[in-house]
Amino acid sequence: MKNKDTFTDRLEAQAKAKQALLEKAKKNDPASDPEFAARQQARIEAARIREEREAERRRAVQAERERVRAERAAIAAAKAAEAARKAEEARLAAEQARKEAEERARRAIRTAPKPVQLGLKDLKAALEARTGGK
Repeated sequence: MKNKDTFTDRLEAQAKAKQALLEKAKKNDPASDPEFAARQQARIEAARIREEREAERRRAVQAERERVRAERAAIAAAKAAEAARKAEEARLAAEQARKEAEERARRAIRTAPKPVQLGLKDLKAALEARTGGK
């Protein structure tokens, strides 16, 4: 810088330096580089493909969870059906046992000797057994 430079001269020099820096920055700007745009596009495509793979993995995991849930529900339903079948079998067995007991009771009543059919000796023996022989 010379001593004869005026303030305006210094301002002009500063503006020229600033303009030169701006032009250099524009020249080095990656956005204007066609290869930069291609690399940027490749990065975007790679990110999209990666996101699709991750989404597919998430869908696969979700499908597996749903399959396991459905399998567990089917097992629970089968157990419930088996329990209901066993309960029904137990109910039918109890009903059959009740009917058989009623039939045995009817047969016992039919085959039991009637008091009129008992002979005199039988009545005496029954009376003695009841009173203890007195």
